[in-house]
Amino acid sequence: QVHLVESGGGLVQAGGSLRLSCAASGSIFRINVMGWYRQAPGKQRDLVATITSGGSPNYADSVKGRFTISRDNAKNTVALQMNSLKPEDTAVYYCKLSTDFSAYWGQGTQVTVSS
Repeated sequence: QVHLVESGGGLVQAGGSLRLSCAASGSIFRINVMGWYRQAPGKQRDLVATITSGGSPNYADSVKGRFTISRDNAKNTVALQMNSLKPEDTAVYYCKLSTDFSAYWGQGTQVTVSS
C-alpha cells in the first residue's frame, strides 16, 4: 500500500507565497511521474504541474512562471513552490504519484488566497 502525505497549505494574501510538500511511503516500485492537481469548489480537478523521474517539468498555462515543481527521487518527495499567488489559485491541492501499474492520490491540502 502506498501512502501520500501532503503539507504546506494555508491562507495567504494575494501576491504571497506557499510551498507544498508531499511525501510518499509504503510499497513503492519505480515511481514515474509525480505531480500536483487542484480542485476548486464546483469545478473539476485540474493539473497544476507534473515532473518525471528524470526531472522534466510540465505546467498548466495558468501557473507558468509562478509555480515551480521539484522532486527528490531518493526520498520519494515532491514539492510545489507557489509564488505570486492569486485568488483564483484557491483550491484543494492534491499530490499524485504514478508508477508503471497504478496511480495514488494524497488526501489534499487547502490553499486559500485572499484578495
